Formats: sequence, structure tokens, C-alpha cells
Amino acid sequence: MTDTLANSLNSLKVSETKGLQSVRLEPASKMLREVLLIFQRTGYVGEFEFVDDAKSGEFVVKLTGRINACGVVKPRFPVSAGTWERFEQRYLPAKNVGFLVVSTSKGLMTHNEAKEQNIGGRLICFVY
Repeated sequence: MTDTLANSLNSLKVSETKGLQSVRLEPASKMLREVLLIFQRTGYVGEFEFVDDAKSGEFVVKLTGRINACGVVKPRFPVSAGTWERFEQRYLPAKNVGFLVVSTSKGLMTHNEAKEQNIGGRLICFVY
């Protein structure tokens, strides 16, 4: 079994390292779309569009050159509301650099938004 989110984030990172303008991520999924929306909202990727290829579809993402590293967090650790700092130190290079994507009862969001709302969840991925 393969982790499609991990494959997609690896493709993003490699394409950014090569200096490409855009990348095709397949197969498309709801979770990948939500992660891309968070990356777009925070400025790590540009516009993206869904292309239906009669299978599962794919996303074409325009790159901005801001991603230094990104990846999935395995296993998906449960994080309670007061313990964000421990995981920030583990996955991010410095305070206020990058963010963690977390799955909460209110949907996917950054760890900063979860801290503001004082909720916990499960870690999905990181980017900086």
C-alpha cells in the first residue's frame, strides 16, 4: 500500500528543488486538495487546478519557490491542545518558520489555528 499524500508532497519538494514552475500531482484526493488549499492560503504554492483524467484525476500546481522541505508525519501522532511546542520543535526548524497541518474535529488546519482555537488533533504533514 502506498501513501499518496507522501508521494505528492515528495513530488512538490523535488519540483521546488529543481526550480520547476509547476507540477502534476496524482492521484487526486480530498485530503490532498485540503492540504493544497492550506499551502495556497499560506503562500507556499500558487494556484492549482483539478484535471479529470477519467481515473482518479490529478492536480496541476503552480510553484512559488518557497518550499524548503515538506513531508508527512508517520505515524500520525495525536496531539492534545497544550502540547504543540513539543511537535513544533521536532518537525520545524525554528519558531514561526513553517507550520504543521493537523486533522481536527473541525477539519484540516494549521497548528497555529488549532492553538488559537485551543483544540488538538492528529498530525498530518509539515512544511517550511
